[in-house]
Order: sequence, then C-alpha cells, then structure tokens
Amino acid sequence: MSEIFDIAIVGAGMAGASLAWSLRAGTRVLLIEGESAPGYHTTGRSAAFYSETYGGPLVQPLSSASKGFFETPPAGFTDLPLLSPRGGLHIVRAGAEAALDAIEADFAGTSVRVDRVRATDYAAGLLRGEWAGTALWESECKDMDVGEIHRAFLAGARVRGARLQTDARLEAIERAPGGGWRLRTRAGTFEAGVIVNAAGAWADNVAAMAGATMLEIAPLRRTIAQVAVVPIPPRDLPLVMDAQGSFYFRPEGGGLWVSPHDEIPDVAGDAQPDELDVAIAIDRLEHATVMHVTRLERAWAGLRCFAPDRAPVYGWDAAVPGFFWCAGQGGFGIQTAPAAGALAASLIEDRALPEPLAMFGIDRLRYDPSRFALEPQSPLAR
Repeated sequence: MSEIFDIAIVGAGMAGASLAWSLRAGTRVLLIEGESAPGYHTTGRSAAFYSETYGGPLVQPLSSASKGFFETPPAGFTDLPLLSPRGGLHIVRAGAEAALDAIEADFAGTSVRVDRVRATDYAAGLLRGEWAGTALWESECKDMDVGEIHRAFLAGARVRGARLQTDARLEAIERAPGGGWRLRTRAGTFEAGVIVNAAGAWADNVAAMAGATMLEIAPLRRTIAQVAVVPIPPRDLPLVMDAQGSFYFRPEGGGLWVSPHDEIPDVAGDAQPDELDVAIAIDRLEHATVMHVTRLERAWAGLRCFAPDRAPVYGWDAAVPGFFWCAGQGGFGIQTAPAAGALAASLIEDRALPEPLAMFGIDRLRYDPSRFALEPQSPLAR
C-alpha cells in the first residue's frame, strides 16, 4: 500500500528544501530526491555569492526580500553566519561603459545601490589598464554559506514534519483514486494530493509525466575553475564581474574561482566541465588582470535552468489540477530561496503574501506559469 502525503515535492535542492521549510508545520510533505544526497546537481555547485543585481530586475525583488532572512535567520534555523562581507565590482573594458549605464538603469528606483568608482581603487592593482577605468561598486554583495543554508532548510523542514526520500528517481506519475497523484519511484510508490515540480533541469520531464504542457525550461551549463595565481590576490578582494558578462572571479583560499560566465545549452544530467570552457575562463582572466595562472586545481560545472523569459516560475499549472510549478530559478535560486519558498508556500496554501515580500513589491502574477499561455487563465481549484 502506498504512503500518502499532502504534498510531494519533486527535487530536494534549494528550491524544494526552502519550500518544504516554508509550508505550515504538520503538513505531510514528501521531498523526493533522485540522487543519494540532495543538492547534487546545482545547489552543491554554486559560486556562493549574493548579489542583488544578479538575474536582473525581474529577480531583484526576490533577492532583496531574502536578504533580511540571511542576515538575521529565524530562531532555530542556524547558529552560523550565512552571509559574510565581500563587495562586488562591475568592470568593463575601455569604451564599453554603456554596460555600466545599463546596470544603473535596470535598478533605478529599487533598493539596490551601485556607485560609480574607479576600478583600480577596489581591485588591489590587479586589473590591466584598459579594465581599470570606471566601474560600479555593489557594497551589499556577499559571500554565502550555501551548504549551511541548504542543510538548515532541510533540517527545519524535517522538524516541521517533512520527510526526505533519497535514491528515489521518479519513474512515472499517474492519477490516484480520489483525484490525487500516485508517484512511482525507484524507492517505492507514494501518493499525494499535490505535486510540486522543483526538479530543476528535469522540470519539463516531470511536467510531461503528469500530463502538463512543458514550459521549455532550458538547462544551461556554467563552468567554474579553481586556480592558483601569481601574484596571490588579497583575501578581501571583491567579486569582480565583467559588466558585459564574459567572466567573473573571486578569491578562494589563496587562489581564485573564475568562470567564463558561460551559458551552454545542455541536457538534464550530471554536468561536467569542458576543457575549452576552462581554458576560455583562464584566458579572459589573464587578459583582464596582471594575474597569471600557475595551476588548475579543479573545475566543475552546474546546470542553470531558465524559462523562456528568464524569470522563475511559481504557481499552479493552468490546465492540470494539483500540479504546482517551482522551476526556472537560473543561477539565482539560492539567493532568492527564502522569498521564493515563502511565495510558493503562500500560493499552495492560498494565503496572503507574507509582509516582507509585499514590502519589496513582489507580484505573484509576474512569476505565474499562466504567463506562457496564449490566453492566461487563473490556476484551477485544488
């Protein structure tokens, strides 16, 4: 006989974990994870920084609304600091200052602050001359303890009654007697009144299993390399980002994490770094700075998954009752997790938007899956 739950969340990465934590205590929640440990594919491969400009103006309200949670976590969530000072420096090659203008325009009128500065004053003399001119300084950019954030969401969800089932690769979804769902997994068969699709790169696969229209959630590969360099950068070097999106780097240990800021179409699976992408990252670093890479220590890749308009998707499917979307978080799903989890929980439980989210002007319809329909429809009754 199948175990019965109120809500089955497919995917126990940051999106699924934060939602499970945000649901009312006592709700029978099942977190279904296909791997032996949650967060393997995306959450565990993050560049681990918080930046309110990351993801653009559609994402910024969710990021800004999450900052207070990270700075002062709820009682019992964790005893460890989740953010630590870093600062972010948006730089450009000489002649490309329009990219800085675009960032300022995107966030005009929001709570995000970026200041015009001289790049050389913030980058410890490491930038080459053509990159050392005007820049934007983002003082609220922080390092994040991603592992602790994810662990705390999962632990808190368990305290509230949620169950995590690992090694439970989803094999089939069908309607159960009474109108709920039956989910067949490698770990057994489960029933639930609601399915939440928090499956990341597998989101469209899960939708197809449930008979929902796929939203064309696109998995894009992002590569990061950890390298040793000379001269050794100071530990307080900011996160340095090309405002035109061709690379970013930040200190880690005595070296750097560097990424070519790639978005290479891929398929759902265990993403692996390509040697060419690693070489491109190193080449861009060495052309923009005086640092020389002496050793590649390791490299990895993760999948960042976007809806066609690059905004996340939170809401009830317009045509399939009891199917809820929590997908398309791109590379910003960690820094938006507290607000996104609260938003999704309020929609599932049919309650008012929490006040901290309303303060930042978060509009539920902006993220609703019905925006992709030719004729937008209200979510069907559960």
